[in-house]
Amino acid sequence: MVPHRSRLAALAGLTLVAGLAASTPANADEVSELAPLHPAPSSENGELTHQANGLWFIELESPPTTEGTSPATVDGEHEDFRAEAEEHGLEYTERHSFSELWNGLSVRMDDTQVGTAREIPGVSAIHPVLTYRIPETGENVPDLDTALPMTGSDIAQNELGLTGEGLRVAIMDTGVDYTHPDLGGGGFPNDRVVVGHDFVGDDFNAGDPASVPVPDDDPQDCNGHGTHVAGIVGAEGGVTGVAPAVEFGAYKVFGCTGSTTSDIMIAAMEQALADDMDVLNMSIGSSHSWPQYPTAVASDNLVDEGMVVVASIGNEGATGLYSAGAPGLGEDVIGVASFDNTHIQAASVTANPSGEALAYMEMGAAEPPPASGDTDELVHVGRGCTALGDEVADLEGRTALMVRGECTFAEKYDAALDAGATGVVMYNNVPGMFAGGGIVDRGAFSIGVSDEAGAHLLELLEGDEPVTLTWTGEDITIPNPTGGLISSFSSFGLAADLSLKPDIGAPGGLINSTYPMDQGGYATISGTSMSSPHVAGGVALLLQARPDLDSHEVRTVLQNSADPKAWWGNPGLGHPDNVHRQGAGMLDVPGSVLATTTVTPGKLSLGATGEAVTETVTITNDGDGEATYELSHEAALGTHGDTFAPGYNDGSAEVAFDSDSVTVPAGGSAEVRVTVTPPAQDFEQMIYGGYVTVSETGGETYRVPYAAYNGDYQEIEAMTPISDGSGVVADLPWLTRITECEAFSGLDCASDSGGTFENQPDGASYTMEWVDGLPDVPYVIAHFDHHVTRLDMVVIDERTGRPVHPDRNVGVSVDYVHRSATRTSFFSYPWDGTVVDRHGRITDVRDGSYRLEARALKALGDPDNPDHWETWTSPVITIDRG
Repeated sequence: MVPHRSRLAALAGLTLVAGLAASTPANADEVSELAPLHPAPSSENGELTHQANGLWFIELESPPTTEGTSPATVDGEHEDFRAEAEEHGLEYTERHSFSELWNGLSVRMDDTQVGTAREIPGVSAIHPVLTYRIPETGENVPDLDTALPMTGSDIAQNELGLTGEGLRVAIMDTGVDYTHPDLGGGGFPNDRVVVGHDFVGDDFNAGDPASVPVPDDDPQDCNGHGTHVAGIVGAEGGVTGVAPAVEFGAYKVFGCTGSTTSDIMIAAMEQALADDMDVLNMSIGSSHSWPQYPTAVASDNLVDEGMVVVASIGNEGATGLYSAGAPGLGEDVIGVASFDNTHIQAASVTANPSGEALAYMEMGAAEPPPASGDTDELVHVGRGCTALGDEVADLEGRTALMVRGECTFAEKYDAALDAGATGVVMYNNVPGMFAGGGIVDRGAFSIGVSDEAGAHLLELLEGDEPVTLTWTGEDITIPNPTGGLISSFSSFGLAADLSLKPDIGAPGGLINSTYPMDQGGYATISGTSMSSPHVAGGVALLLQARPDLDSHEVRTVLQNSADPKAWWGNPGLGHPDNVHRQGAGMLDVPGSVLATTTVTPGKLSLGATGEAVTETVTITNDGDGEATYELSHEAALGTHGDTFAPGYNDGSAEVAFDSDSVTVPAGGSAEVRVTVTPPAQDFEQMIYGGYVTVSETGGETYRVPYAAYNGDYQEIEAMTPISDGSGVVADLPWLTRITECEAFSGLDCASDSGGTFENQPDGASYTMEWVDGLPDVPYVIAHFDHHVTRLDMVVIDERTGRPVHPDRNVGVSVDYVHRSATRTSFFSYPWDGTVVDRHGRITDVRDGSYRLEARALKALGDPDNPDHWETWTSPVITIDRG
């Protein structure tokens, strides 16, 4: 039961706002049909997306000029919109106008006018302008050298002689430190960073409504993220990137801190097109979005113009399915997932008497270990969980060796020190390194070591000599037990339109690369931000070797040669990880460069399947002689159930071919029909997938990933109450009003940026004015478990029970609504008391009583099918303007 006066702290406006309660994703052991060996690792790094308050894209009807529309037609539509907007009384400030890659404008206007703007003739859609926060750096420092072999980039450089020479790669990011010796050194432009532009200025931060862009021609990086990305693409010096001879275009869309906006990104895309870039890397993404979002559409048009576009797919894996983001969701964009690096660099100690170096991590707030000297003698304590009955012997003057698990790190630490220990070493009870928190310093060190290091120490303790550790002050590089597996932060597909995303993966977890010289020169960041430039650099190597490839062909070639990886939960089971998590698999640069066969299309997006689906793949033999190919199928794991914490299953489709073997002459092609029959398993909201494999006799194997939704896609409930996973927290949608002023993201209520929403279950009266610094207008707040194609709120006259007008009756209208990011997040929709009349003018409804009927068209829903709409009707809204 929701209290009558429940309140929700949130950001006012049509935006993802705030949660009601903290929500922790379920442990993989709890949600999986296939129990994993250990939980996925976690990452605090990631691009977090929010809507920019009061900023909107106005999409106009015609395609942009790159799709064939004449400049005069596009310019005319822009002028017609401006004239119609003035006639309608729309109050707005124009920020950018776009014509080449996307047709429309970005504007600043009050959120309450969105419904009105949508009804202006010539407007085809309204999209929020999103903001993107810069990811932060990580802690562990492996070499970039350990990542290059994961994609074969080292082989491409050292054995195939590829460097990316002659290719131009655009870096849309925080800028590039062109003074870095690994990136050219000296001033701008130099022989590596040859062109660029700063679209915002150092002080810009989209999170501050008072901040405005101050562009200039100097793309110097004062943050670091863009320099790091550029280094992965093509550094040459202290570190070596994937394509160390490419030329860079630096397009700075972030200030030194904070965030940027998606309309600035499109402006940078148009500049990259004008500068004749060959490849564009965007380590930026708006999670939980649609392929129809403007940045994705603009990116697709760049590919049509001959530029290969590579983008991170997002770092929202912890939020579950359909979490991938634009622009990586673009139909022709290469959306990149992240795999963990194979090695970790950490501090080390020497185990005595063996002399073996062991890596360690400091734990909690315990006193740091000394830089030199020896520990006291080690004594094995076991668990040390005294509350569970464990007894800890006298440790006076000795160091405790303890095993992780069963109780908190703090309990173990305290138990050891209570017994007189002078330090604590904890070893992992599952594979890998760890650095536990919660310990309060009591004047003794505490470190965590791997399970393998623990086993080595236990073996030494079985001998006759005392066991101690010697502090060396040195770092060592050790294997990462999750290396080569999907990163825990990497976002899931599918896209909302059920297209297969991501497309491919590359190393992104724990990557050390270039950083601004005034910030140390090198740093580590984890994220799909780091996997994307691996692919962008790989594209440059591929295009150097195969310059005949069209921009639309590059992704297919890369996907054909990629290498699917095992499921992160338990690699030993031998199941490939979800296709809608890893795409085609790990990038294989030499495989794509040397490929003599192409299988098209590069992926199969089968949509929602209730029965068998048949597609055709074409095998083209570019080799010197006749080739015979065997066709087969490799199933990957599926997911099912809760969007926010999906379960995993091994339900497999049946795949049949009209010919299991084909022989293709040199330079020839053959078509093969592939029939996919959905899995028989009856899992709710199941996504399944796998790989069509094409193996050349005596040669290479090429793959085409496929994925589909198993069942009726429109059965997914979209507009739902808020739940914490175990029950309803708030029975949204609600009719609300803002009742208190609260700061939110550094903004204040005077700018209509923050407040407290209070439920009005019995209806409410509104003056439609600002009262005491707060907008006294009705807000509907709603949570979406799944994407919505369109959300309309129809104004119903309470006296008649019918819409206020047969045609002009929509108070709020939003296209392509993203799903909510978490179980407890929601969107807010204000109504300003207007509709558009039959003459196309904005008209205030009379004072009186009304209801808002929210109508949500489900993803891929048929607007003529009533079953594909969800509806909710508000309590009575009384408008009394006084």
